[in-house]
Amino acid sequence: MIKKYKFENDQLVLSETEASPVLVIINPTDDEKKWLLENFRLDEHNLSSAFDPEEPSRLEFEPDHLEMILKRPKNYSSKDHFLFKVSSMGLFLFKDKLLLALSEDINMFSGKYFKHVAGIREVFLKLIFNSIFHFMEHLKIINMIADELEHKINSSMENKNLLNLFTLEKSLVYYLNATNSNAYVIDRLKHNAEKIEFSQRSIEFLDDIIIENNQCMRQAEIYSSILAGLMDARASIVSNNLNVMMKNLNAVVIAVAVPSFFAGVGGMSELCTLTGITNPRLAFLVFVITMATVGLLTYYIIKRMEKH
Repeated sequence: MIKKYKFENDQLVLSETEASPVLVIINPTDDEKKWLLENFRLDEHNLSSAFDPEEPSRLEFEPDHLEMILKRPKNYSSKDHFLFKVSSMGLFLFKDKLLLALSEDINMFSGKYFKHVAGIREVFLKLIFNSIFHFMEHLKIINMIADELEHKINSSMENKNLLNLFTLEKSLVYYLNATNSNAYVIDRLKHNAEKIEFSQRSIEFLDDIIIENNQCMRQAEIYSSILAGLMDARASIVSNNLNVMMKNLNAVVIAVAVPSFFAGVGGMSELCTLTGITNPRLAFLVFVITMATVGLLTYYIIKRMEKH
């Protein structure tokens, strides 16, 4: 599918004209790929790489345009089960046209950054900045989820929450690799700013992009290090919680076994003989109360012995 956009009141709006300055390519068919390759002379490998999440970021210069493969965070879904994935997008910048290749149908021109755009080069840079901004937003969400899972682990006796933390750690590794890969491409873009004919304002904006990407990369590195460094401690907490539960269960088993021993040796008939109670209902009530008292007293003694 190919969507066309044009500039109207310094904003991008959908268009139907063939001369639209911005084209968004979403999982194109073979016929659409053939049309793109023939009309824009794109590199076939780079066009395919834009839809491959495993492709690294890169920047290549062609005679009449540049081709960039950039990493961006994939929209999270509940089906991902705490795994935040990374996808690729392709940016093909011509003198008077910009092609954006995506693997999923999302509106990349929404948000405050696209309320005012002047020219395709500014759109090109804002798409890069927007990708970094989404990485930062996802990192905040990952941190919030990690905090919530940590609170659950403090009282957890199963591995479910621990496995979710492992998945988050895996996501952070993906993000760290993606932002690091983007950093090389953005630096190369800065070194070739004059060749791409960026204005002074665009070069200053590119400096801001580099700073934001470095901060994002550093933040992902810190979160990843913290999660990895404390993972053994959290596993120990789960194991300790299970040990405490087993100790409590053992205390309960012993507390139940002691009155059961006396009940098995004597029974309710012996209690009637010892106390002189002839009423069976009253004798049974006294029997139950006595056995419960013995059980509770046994449990109390065991817990006191544990503390000392």
